Amino acid sequence: MNYRALIKQRFPRIERTLRHNPKMMNLAVRVERRLLNRKLSKLTKQLNGRSVALNFDEQQLLRDAKHHGLFDYQWYSDVQKRAFESEQHAFSDYLHKSTFSSVSPSPSFSNLAYQKQNLDVYHTNMSPLAHYLSVGHSEGRNVQPYTPSWTSTSEIQITPDIERLKTLKVAVCLHIFYEDFIDYYAKCLRDFPTSVDLFISVSDKSYQSKIEQQLGTLSSVRNVEVVEVPNRGRNFGPMLVEFGRSLLDYDLFCHLHSKKSLYSGRPQTQWADYLGEFLLNDHHVLSKMMTQMLDDEQCGVYYPTSFSMMPDWVNHWLKNKPYKGEFYEAWDLQDHSEFISYPVGGMFWAKPAAIKQLLDKEHQYTDFPEEPLPNDGSPLHALERCVGLLAERNGYSQLFYHPELATFTQDKSYVFANYVCSKEQLVHKVQPFEIISFDVFDTLVRRSHYAPDYAKLRLGKQLVSDGLFESEHQFVELRNQAEYQVRVDKKFQGDVSIFETYQKLAATQGWDDEQAKQFAELEFAYDLEMIESKDEVVDVLNHLIGLGKQVYIISDTYYTEYQIVLMLRKAGVTNGYKLFVSSEMGLRKDNGTMWAHVNELLKNKAQFVHIGDNAVADAQLPGDFGLANLHILNPIDKWQAAGWTNPFANGNDLNEQQILKWGPLISQFGRYPFLGE
Repeated sequence: MNYRALIKQRFPRIERTLRHNPKMMNLAVRVERRLLNRKLSKLTKQLNGRSVALNFDEQQLLRDAKHHGLFDYQWYSDVQKRAFESEQHAFSDYLHKSTFSSVSPSPSFSNLAYQKQNLDVYHTNMSPLAHYLSVGHSEGRNVQPYTPSWTSTSEIQITPDIERLKTLKVAVCLHIFYEDFIDYYAKCLRDFPTSVDLFISVSDKSYQSKIEQQLGTLSSVRNVEVVEVPNRGRNFGPMLVEFGRSLLDYDLFCHLHSKKSLYSGRPQTQWADYLGEFLLNDHHVLSKMMTQMLDDEQCGVYYPTSFSMMPDWVNHWLKNKPYKGEFYEAWDLQDHSEFISYPVGGMFWAKPAAIKQLLDKEHQYTDFPEEPLPNDGSPLHALERCVGLLAERNGYSQLFYHPELATFTQDKSYVFANYVCSKEQLVHKVQPFEIISFDVFDTLVRRSHYAPDYAKLRLGKQLVSDGLFESEHQFVELRNQAEYQVRVDKKFQGDVSIFETYQKLAATQGWDDEQAKQFAELEFAYDLEMIESKDEVVDVLNHLIGLGKQVYIISDTYYTEYQIVLMLRKAGVTNGYKLFVSSEMGLRKDNGTMWAHVNELLKNKAQFVHIGDNAVADAQLPGDFGLANLHILNPIDKWQAAGWTNPFANGNDLNEQQILKWGPLISQFGRYPFLGE
């Protein structure tokens, strides 16, 4: 209900008074907001928590939805691939799932689009359609027709075999840190399609009596084992230390833990609701999943595709790449992609044999880092990214469920679903902002041969011909060691310039200052020669400047401001921007100091957005400061998204034969930093 519209209709004099008195109008707006929030809260409580029975308000909501052409019973049943008991049952299913997943009620209403355009609705944990019908329509909020955010290229058709499922030996491993999840798990396991044994780790032994009452009495539960555990190892520690080897005796097991926060650290329930729904609560989905696990011996791990409201870059190694080495070495993992499919949140179903090395190892709590742990960047975050890779290394496949289209698939391309964007859509996304910031390398400029160190290699070849080094690779190694030593000398504070690096190298090679400067400039000259424009992004930048937008260009680089200006000019970026260069400012994006500086400069953060290709420096870290960002694909990421292998992996990053063969192809293919152009 629009209360101000009601006042205007019934009490026009009061409305005119409010309109001509800003203070009173502001007060009226605040009062209206409180009334609406109270109405939304009441309606949310009415709508959540029921799967079949509808009360009068829900029946009215269904009538309103049909009146506006926004709920189509047959369409919803077809898309969700299930037969509902009635139209009301189908509508209730939609209302329940719409708060935490991208299911849509009809071709005329995109659930996901409404959530993304109205984050206030999302944060109230209310059904988008319920909000639109009760409040949004009168407020004039926009509705978009439904289009799928991603469609699998290989859907698996599954008919559940309930009788066969009863023969399975199944374990459910729960880590319960919050007591209120006991009620939720009891609800999920009631009438479960197969009998299960429960392995439960708890933060407080006092939970045991409630577990026995709520879970131990369920007909679907055979045995319950409860262990109080220390707060170490998050969810993986208790599972592996207490139950790992026991789980090897089962055909299938599910691993879940009580989770109350989003990936960003902001408290929400939707992510937990999403994972709980499609890992334990939706028995129709789970019956299909377990049937597929039975039918396909090679199917080893299952989890739903990534939560739709997570950042585009969630399926990335991010800050966890330094911690993957121990798992790669122990399990001989070979995957070298930056983007990976993995059970985000560390919750999944698996055949124990698929991850046998993980379960069979004798673990101790001291194997895991102590709390507090960061939101991202730890061995545990690396481990959850390795679960699927381990299964594949053992000859098993991963199975995914995409709720939007009720699709089971093994197609991993969902990790790139949000990177489909045209040039026009890119302009549309950033145009509402007043200050738009761009990264430089692989955002505005690209190298003709995609290999960041190729300029160093070319200089090394020249210095070898001059008799100064035995091999070009030796030179690159010594040059990079010199740069690292400068950082050590500075105690990793600020940044270094290319001239400081060559001065350090000169000290070990017996060069004078003039030679050091000459070689530094020569490396830059080789790099400048290879610089080419990322045409579409440069066009967008120049278009924004033409609109009068304020444009920042921010780079972590050892090149000087003047050198970066020369590169930008070559790419077609000539003027109208403010340049931030780490080597001159002593501030870097990848350690957050540059973003702290930018954050202080901004009078209104809501007017700012940054565009860049580095998932950590250009997306995750500015996001930590509350700065909007748009992550784009660098050439090698886009190359791998298309299904091609990285020719520079396995130590080939400075293999000139590979650089000359593949570098130009990757650079040209990655000129436009999105898919679907």
